[in-house]
Amino acid sequence: MKRTLKYEIATEYDGFQIDKYLKAQGYSSANITAIKKMPNNVVIDGEWVHMNYKLKAGEILTVNITEEDSSEKIPAVKMDLDIVYEDEDIIVINKPAGLPIHPSLNHYEDSLANGLAYYYESQGKPFIFRCANRLDKNTSGLTVIAKHLVSANIISTAVKNRQFHREYYAIVRGSLEQKEGTIDAPIGRVGESIITRQVDFENGERAVTHYKVVEEMNGHSLVSIHLETGRTHQIRVHFKYIGHPLIGDYLYNPDFEWMDRQALHSRRIEFRHPITKKEMSFTADLPSDMAAVVDTSSGPSDHLPLKGKAF
Repeated sequence: MKRTLKYEIATEYDGFQIDKYLKAQGYSSANITAIKKMPNNVVIDGEWVHMNYKLKAGEILTVNITEEDSSEKIPAVKMDLDIVYEDEDIIVINKPAGLPIHPSLNHYEDSLANGLAYYYESQGKPFIFRCANRLDKNTSGLTVIAKHLVSANIISTAVKNRQFHREYYAIVRGSLEQKEGTIDAPIGRVGESIITRQVDFENGERAVTHYKVVEEMNGHSLVSIHLETGRTHQIRVHFKYIGHPLIGDYLYNPDFEWMDRQALHSRRIEFRHPITKKEMSFTADLPSDMAAVVDTSSGPSDHLPLKGKAF
């Protein structure tokens, strides 16, 4: 993957060394170390210069990013991808439920990473898979993948600094007494399990979930959710804790009358573009299985036949 970035040096950066300037633009030390090894990496007025070159206000700094390797152990597999947005720095995908983000022992060739590997291989481009907001296999919706090391680092930093905003839609059992509120309850592992989580006030890590009921129907509630923290299975665990588990959740509420996967969808994401700094916002409609539950005219018999547990 090749990307050329140009920066006009503002007065406030006059006299900065290039490496210090790049750090001010969000590059990490690891980014700069990697770029130093790339051909024709930093250029002023058409000439290559060292990273310790001192910039002058008004100059144009060109950074040439060249990544020739692709992610190892990710076979390229052709699949349909719902691409919501793409440019030279990021790609936004509306992921369907049932598709893992990464290859794993039982899903070596049927993950989003496999599909993207094929997408770029077919264009003759190398691609290292760098996902910014990972979703569980059975959670649908929007996810962002960075296309080079700099955009990856800047988005990752935004996520850590809570500058990457996510709204989820979930369908939970029953009617919530409080239509809007915050669940503040620590989450930890269940025993020695590497998967299952629970609210644990003794050993858990703080977890905060903000929610608002959007609609009530068919004995369920459609809930809009914003996370203040990002613990494993946070939404699923928190709503079980308050007595309103997500429907179709094989781990925390194995009731498949209405759905055969947890009713959780990454509906909206908002963030500042890692390179252009433009404010970005994307929305993905509810998938058909969740939309069918919201439809007050439908019932369990109107849904597709149960596929069984989804692991």
